[in-house]
Amino acid sequence: MSLYRTIIVALKALRRNPTRASLTTLGIVIGIAAVITMMEIGNGSSTSIRKSIEKMGANSALVRPGWRRAAGVSMGSGAAMSLVPDDAEAIRRECRHVALVAPVVTGSGMQLVFGSGNWVPQQLIGTSPEYLTIRNWQIEEGRSFTQREVDRNATVCLVGATVVRELFEGLSPVDCEMRIRNTTFKVIGVLKSKGANMMGWDEDDVVITPWTTLRMRVTGRSTGSATNTTSTAATSPGALYPGSGLALYPEQSSNLTSDTLFYNKFIKLNQIYFSATKAEEMETAIDEVTHLLRERHRLAFDQDNDFRVHSSGEFMKMLGSTSTVMTNLLLGVALISLIVGGVGIMNIMLVSVTERTREIGLRMAVGARSRDILKQFLVESIVLCLAGGILGILLGHGAALLIESQLNWPIESSPGAVVAAVAVSAFVGVVFGFYPAWKASKLDPIEALRYE
Repeated sequence: MSLYRTIIVALKALRRNPTRASLTTLGIVIGIAAVITMMEIGNGSSTSIRKSIEKMGANSALVRPGWRRAAGVSMGSGAAMSLVPDDAEAIRRECRHVALVAPVVTGSGMQLVFGSGNWVPQQLIGTSPEYLTIRNWQIEEGRSFTQREVDRNATVCLVGATVVRELFEGLSPVDCEMRIRNTTFKVIGVLKSKGANMMGWDEDDVVITPWTTLRMRVTGRSTGSATNTTSTAATSPGALYPGSGLALYPEQSSNLTSDTLFYNKFIKLNQIYFSATKAEEMETAIDEVTHLLRERHRLAFDQDNDFRVHSSGEFMKMLGSTSTVMTNLLLGVALISLIVGGVGIMNIMLVSVTERTREIGLRMAVGARSRDILKQFLVESIVLCLAGGILGILLGHGAALLIESQLNWPIESSPGAVVAAVAVSAFVGVVFGFYPAWKASKLDPIEALRYE
């Protein structure tokens, strides 16, 4: 018999009992639907994690000061304050695989004042213009500050969408002035909204200024945080001598600070961000930065680094591996359903062979060969599995869409998973249908004709 004739005979045999055929494919439908649903949810979560990391800055790395010990107590990472602006300049100048570098100082717990309103932002960041490119920030309104404004300690800033909503009540803040501590800043731009990051922090609750301005005018030259009471930031005359108009330590002019011999030596950075020239060169760039900073900090061979380097790739690998483990776990559970469905098909096909023993004997008596019987039952099994696979794909995709609409879980369709589902369906049909087909092909025609 030709393959076409075999398929026609197999389909006619399946149509004799459509209810049993439908129930037989039910296990495959459930198994394939579970696989498709789990794959789409897993792919969606992986994509969501990747986008969240990209919002933090794709292809970027962060250098933080190391830990220090005081009175026998470890103060934790970032307490050493071992990074200075010259470190950032050296990285920019000497590391070939580093594309952009941005020094960063931070402040916390400082109140913003505009008119009669006030707000304490989650993040107050002082940096250079390259920071926006490294962290994938975009300007929605206005402009960014320039390197010239960084060099001049200009009192300009960028604000996030949350600050605009809470402090400026949704109105455009561009060209408005607000106070941070005792320093007046001009808002020159609004950052495009990013929403919450993967840690749950509001990325839009931020104010970004030139790092020189934040360190020299707000947080103090060598202090690590804005809440330090020993800050050397400029102080308003009225706070020291009310009515006198004199400050205890008048603010230095920009020319004087620029010409001071050890100006950068006493200014500490909280962080240094940098990006690699290419994503695949990130490890090389990290090695170059690590080697350079060890040389600049004069660390002996047996000394630990007084800084820490963290890359976005580390977060991507960690979270990606976690997502992969969970997806594989769910996929394994779904594959169990496929195996159960395959066992059900084998059971029904064995019952079918028993019920159709006289039919098999009659076909052999009129000239059918064993391989024709084998092909017929194999085709029946494969058709059942493929039909179940197609229904399972539709059901699984529909279930994923329902989950997305009701639970707001991210999903992402996978053409590869669909192709794999069809292939697995056919494979299950061959594996679990072969034994019944082989058993049918080995029947003795005479004994089969005598079977009641």
